[in-house]
Amino acid sequence: MSDLVCQIWIALALDFILGDPRWLPHPVRLIGRVAQALESPARRYISNERLAGAATAAAVISGTALAAWGILSASGRISPLAEDFLSIWLLYTSMAARDLGDHGRRVLKALDKGDLAGARVAVSYMVGRDTGSLDLSGVIRGTVESVAENTVDGVLAPLFFAVLLGPVGALAFKAASTLDSTFGYKTPRYLRFGWASARIDDMANYIPARLSLLFIAIGAWAAGKRPVRAFCIGLRDARKHASPNAGFPEACFAGALGVQLGGSLVRKGVPSEAPLLGNPGAPLEKNHISRAVALMVAATLAAAILMTGARAVLERF
Repeated sequence: MSDLVCQIWIALALDFILGDPRWLPHPVRLIGRVAQALESPARRYISNERLAGAATAAAVISGTALAAWGILSASGRISPLAEDFLSIWLLYTSMAARDLGDHGRRVLKALDKGDLAGARVAVSYMVGRDTGSLDLSGVIRGTVESVAENTVDGVLAPLFFAVLLGPVGALAFKAASTLDSTFGYKTPRYLRFGWASARIDDMANYIPARLSLLFIAIGAWAAGKRPVRAFCIGLRDARKHASPNAGFPEACFAGALGVQLGGSLVRKGVPSEAPLLGNPGAPLEKNHISRAVALMVAATLAAAILMTGARAVLERF
């Protein structure tokens, strides 16, 4: 087993055990602050908003990759053990399986207490829609959809780039994802400036989103769900979604859980209709949140086994 494969598994174990403690230094928070700091000078010196946004995105992603490479190179000159430690730390900070599960469990905990208002607040940290007037079904649906979508960009995609390009690749992906979270909004301020950030994030998630059909289906089999239906509905309904990537995990989750996702929602006070994913089935209930979290964990482990296994085989031969 290669050093990188071992590092990825240790990092994944740390993520499941520790999650994202706020007291630990986290490169993703630093990346976000750097991106925000670069916005004003980019707008000041580059009059074209799209070019200014593209220059900001290029600077943040390349700067992140260069910084990660430099840190690892410098630590390797001091000690191989120091380089291994920092590699594991960088990989660990790129993964968010525990954090995603914790967000889902906070919503479920509030619902178990009968605290719908608290559940609305908890789900507001997970979704971009208005949550103040959500009913019970809307809270559950938003949580399940968020767990499904973020299974790719929060877990499977970082794993993919970690296996492919090591800690530098994983951090570069997190930089792209952070840029999308910072600037990738269709608002007057960011519609043009954030265009490059949104497109880069879409391209980075393109392959992991499609591989997620396989990983989620295997995870569904391991979790005692519906693997064949998950895969088939994922293929059938994924492209109904407005996002080029989010429909794949959401449709696959819908098939695995035997529910239908999508439907009415409100964003910034404006009602809209999301496409329906999955077949009409059982009404959404609280236990679908815990099932979605379990499916996310199972899909993560399936992806880690298959991708690190493939890397180990390729390195051997």
